Amino acid sequence: MPQTITLTQPLIEALDLTPAHGLIQPWLSQDKLALEGVDLRFEVNIPRDPTDPRELSEIPEVRLWFLRLDAHYPWLPLILDWEAGELGRYAAMLVPHQFSPREGIRYNPESLELFVMGKIFAIAHWLKTRNLDGQKRLQFMTQMLGYELDDALFNLL
Repeated sequence: MPQTITLTQPLIEALDLTPAHGLIQPWLSQDKLALEGVDLRFEVNIPRDPTDPRELSEIPEVRLWFLRLDAHYPWLPLILDWEAGELGRYAAMLVPHQFSPREGIRYNPESLELFVMGKIFAIAHWLKTRNLDGQKRLQFMTQMLGYELDDALFNLL
């Protein structure tokens, strides 16, 4: 069942990660972490000028909050609700991109590649320190972002 982290203007302005900590810390304290079924989502409830054409990922204060969250939990993409599009939205908060109403998000290719590889290294290390096997999940995550990773890369890690 999906769990939602709700962000408000005061939380974003204060770079307050309390709602994220409240959902993530109990999950981390479980004896056996379940990588499947956490399905984390974000809901951003901030006042917006109805004439502001920007997507949430184009608002600097929102992106800064997500950047801070990512610094605290670099493995977080692993537990997002991928089926609901949260992985793509999360990446948009951290990777330079253009948004088109017709074409959707178009990431800067080099930036996306660096993001994906950085996540692979961080998440693979995090999984290893917890004796968890998540290689297939990592490969699926990268596929969702448009990349294919060979098993040989994981042998190097």
